[in-house]
Amino acid sequence: MSEAGSVSLPKAELHVHIEGTLEPELAFALARRNAVELPFPDTEALRRAYLFEDLQSFLDLYYRLMAVLRTEDDFAELADAYLERAAAQGVRHAEIFFDPQAHTARGVPIGTVIEGLARALDASERRHGVSTRLIMCFLRDESAESALRTLEEAKPYLRRITAVGLDSAEVGHPPSKFREVYEAAGALGLRKVAHAGEEGPPSYITEALDVLGVERVDHGLRCMEDEALVERLARERIPLTLCPLSNVRLRAIGVLEDHPLPRMMDAGLLCTVNSDDPAYFGGYVGDTFHAVREALALDEERLRELARNSFLASFLEDDEERRARLIAEVDAYDFTVELPE
Repeated sequence: MSEAGSVSLPKAELHVHIEGTLEPELAFALARRNAVELPFPDTEALRRAYLFEDLQSFLDLYYRLMAVLRTEDDFAELADAYLERAAAQGVRHAEIFFDPQAHTARGVPIGTVIEGLARALDASERRHGVSTRLIMCFLRDESAESALRTLEEAKPYLRRITAVGLDSAEVGHPPSKFREVYEAAGALGLRKVAHAGEEGPPSYITEALDVLGVERVDHGLRCMEDEALVERLARERIPLTLCPLSNVRLRAIGVLEDHPLPRMMDAGLLCTVNSDDPAYFGGYVGDTFHAVREALALDEERLRELARNSFLASFLEDDEERRARLIAEVDAYDFTVELPE
């Protein structure tokens, strides 16, 4: 298997925060464009700040850097830059999170955010060969009332949005806090996912399933602490969107070699591998595939399983022909292929 093979393997990315793809170079360019002063002298100083103690220490910097995102052009440029990188690493379909409350709280209208992102996403298949879906996330450390207001503000743009999600600081903010807004989102025809079991306990995963009615669990890492939950997730084929590099950077896992991904696959869980916030955590999804292949000694069939799962877990039901074609691409993929120069 070539070093490049696992990077360019066809795959879907189902767990990526568009704000977390803000590379230092683009952050400084947007800061100059929008006359925003960053608390770092240059890109290298910013990169040195990417040493996090936990999820909250990451979020503090993450939200601070969002100040450079002001206009539709900014959001379009951010999304297009991600899609270009993702396509180069084998991504054929991407379901992208965004955090409207983090922007509206700064005075950026929700329409500016959505229309800017949509401009890049609408051009993605033509420009990059990547189909897309947009997932609107609620910040769980904000109030349930704020989430309901955000859903109301998003109603004129629902044609752009496939699903709702739940992210940000997990501990102390159980999924049940957002029962009402998830019920309202379901009534509007939106699909449902939620972060659960990253730093929060396995019971948060159960709540996400039973109270919010999610179809997919983002992270779900701590399910391994509850045998009955693992059996349920396997039996019901609930996808998990794992982010191994993120788990190490945020210290949920000590070293990548200790990640439970192989045990999770052995238990029959429908696992996928994703990048989360690649500008902060050391790699995009192809880089993540390569890293887990090396650290966890995954063979070609395990890598194919992860890639197949990414398409099976996606919201591509409205394009089954495309999904079947992409899975066939995975099955036929030659791992000795080299990345183009």
